[in-house]
Amino acid sequence: MKKKKVLLFLAQGFEAYEASVFTDVMGWSRSFGNAPVDLITTGLRPELKCTWNLIVKPELEFEKINVHEYDALAIAGGFEKAGFYEDAYNEKLLKLIRQFDKEGKIIAAICVSALPVGKSGVLAGRKATTYDLLDGIRRKQLAHFGAKIQDESIVIDKNIITSTGPSTGLDVAFILLEMLTDKENVDIVKKYMRFTLDD
Repeated sequence: MKKKKVLLFLAQGFEAYEASVFTDVMGWSRSFGNAPVDLITTGLRPELKCTWNLIVKPELEFEKINVHEYDALAIAGGFEKAGFYEDAYNEKLLKLIRQFDKEGKIIAAICVSALPVGKSGVLAGRKATTYDLLDGIRRKQLAHFGAKIQDESIVIDKNIITSTGPSTGLDVAFILLEMLTDKENVDIVKKYMRFTLDD
């Protein structure tokens, strides 16, 4: 099996936990799984401040991305007050999302990172979900972009995974891993991460 590769986009104000589920699950797959998956982080800035002030430096300059090198795009959500939408709604990211979707590559979006996916236009007429609290404002925004909102914690429509919040993060990461590899590999990774207690 050809080694798969994930591009993880980090916006200013992203939630560190929502990024770490991808880095950790793919990392454990490289260390203990039967199907290693590489993950590279990128962003529009050389240094990013997370929602809760953790400072992160993406590995790859955005301008150096070659879509053909990757099998999936993962996006962590974040907080508006921390500047998330400054990067998330940037046309550079929206264009990247369109490129991944056009080639049928997987796009995994946790919580409000479904919004830039929606804004890019690729969710028009397709099923999706996003954060549901705060009077449903984020779901209304996603619906405005043409998505068919589903009242479910995780929604998969062909190559696109969307979810409702941080609590879904690990599940989204494991779904992405299974789509890239197989269930056997996910079961091995879950065992070594101690999500399952069998020896």
